[in-house]
Amino acid sequence: MSLRGMHLVFIVASIALAVMVTVWGAAMYMSDRGTWGHLAFAAGSLASAGGMAIYLVEFTRKSRAIGMR
Repeated sequence: MSLRGMHLVFIVASIALAVMVTVWGAAMYMSDRGTWGHLAFAAGSLASAGGMAIYLVEFTRKSRAIGMR
């Protein structure tokens, strides 16, 4: 697998992990032990996943533009 391919795999895995942490934080917030910290943690994880998704699109676009396949 190429370096570009490995990079894409790790970005997608990181996005998936951030989404799972978002779900966990939201579930903890909705439980009887939930605090505002859980909600803030979920929001931060969701923002992180969004940022990585934007990075994934831009990386794919730029790597194709320079001829990496």
